[in-house]
Amino acid sequence: MTLPFRRLGFAAALATVVANVVGTGVFTTLGFQVQGITDGFALLAAWGIGGLIALAGALSYGELASAIRGSGGEYRFLGRIYHPGLGTIAGWVSIVVGFAAPIALAGMALGRYAGPLVGVPSRTLGLLAIVAATGVHLLAPETGGRFQVVVTTLKVLLILAFVGAGLWQGPVVDYSFAPTAVSVGQITSGSFALSLIFVSYAYSGFNAAAYIQGEVVDAERTVPRALVLGTLLVAALYLALNWVFLRTTPLVDLTGQLEVGAIVAERVFGADGGRLMSALIALLLISTISAMTLAGPRVIEAMAADLPPLRPLAERSGTGAPARAVLLQGALAVAFVLTDAFEAVLIYAGFALTLFSLLAVVGVVVLRVREPDLPRVYRTWGYPWTPLFFAGFSLWTLIVVARDRPIEAVGGAVTLGIAALLTWLVTEPREDEPVSS
Repeated sequence: MTLPFRRLGFAAALATVVANVVGTGVFTTLGFQVQGITDGFALLAAWGIGGLIALAGALSYGELASAIRGSGGEYRFLGRIYHPGLGTIAGWVSIVVGFAAPIALAGMALGRYAGPLVGVPSRTLGLLAIVAATGVHLLAPETGGRFQVVVTTLKVLLILAFVGAGLWQGPVVDYSFAPTAVSVGQITSGSFALSLIFVSYAYSGFNAAAYIQGEVVDAERTVPRALVLGTLLVAALYLALNWVFLRTTPLVDLTGQLEVGAIVAERVFGADGGRLMSALIALLLISTISAMTLAGPRVIEAMAADLPPLRPLAERSGTGAPARAVLLQGALAVAFVLTDAFEAVLIYAGFALTLFSLLAVVGVVVLRVREPDLPRVYRTWGYPWTPLFFAGFSLWTLIVVARDRPIEAVGGAVTLGIAALLTWLVTEPREDEPVSS
């Protein structure tokens, strides 16, 4: 079921992609990466490869969005390609892991950056930011869309200013980015694969416009363009940011640290400038929280429109916003913030998101083989190698995480089990199935 609200244009779709991607990951994950990878070329290669993987995913999702109409992302795609039950499982995972958990991570990071500056406990500040974003997106969708365009534009400009200042004024660490035999060894290591999980999480959201396409004007053309252009812009920003991080700050100062952006800013601008940049980074994270609060409830709404037991969640308020879905997602994000377990939540979320993105991208090939005549305004560039490239790297990272971080992998498996149970509970039996008395 496609809901009849098409109020968002290309700018809002592009802003949703950029803001969903650029947020917690790029300002926090480098400190975890350098615990296992210390070679400059290998570290930048991780961000470059991550960008190529995300671009392959964006190109593939563009075709899915062109061929399969309606909001919902993986819920809509996997249900259409494989089975409605798998789509519903993917929908539950998107709601909890794809949006609520990343919103919580952005809230935690925001609190860690800005809490000391304003004298508010970090967890409290993160919760307040989530509540505020939830309030904004209870307003009319076009209001949320305009807000998203403004805050995302500010985000990109601030990142460019940060990169420019780091290159112009920042002290240069004696650190080589040229490839060596050490680089090759680290790129082929298990630590590099785990590093790609962090990087993949930082790039997650490249598919964000697909979740809201039911509200995008001329979605069959607009959404693919927003996905691809947004991912290219983000990849360029990420490579520039991490180059500045590494060339200005010794690895020993970054290792194991969450507030990477604040550490680098203090080194580049001094103590006062560092505090100012911490405040600005916190403002950037508001854009991330807002973008996910815009996109996520559309998955809930799409599922609720199709599944009678969830139908009340599909109701829109007088402003036209999916109010109950927005409130549900906000409540889930608050629950994740209360765990205060940043790294574990990040790896757990990255594992589950990678799994369903893998299934969606492979679905491009499945759909081409099964329904070659299905109308597609846009077709994946480089088919079939583009989706296969994405699938190969995704499968590799899943295997390594299952081997090296089994607790997070088990958490992902438990989430799938719960999602399957919820799917069974809310799916009505078909007419040819017996109904238990």
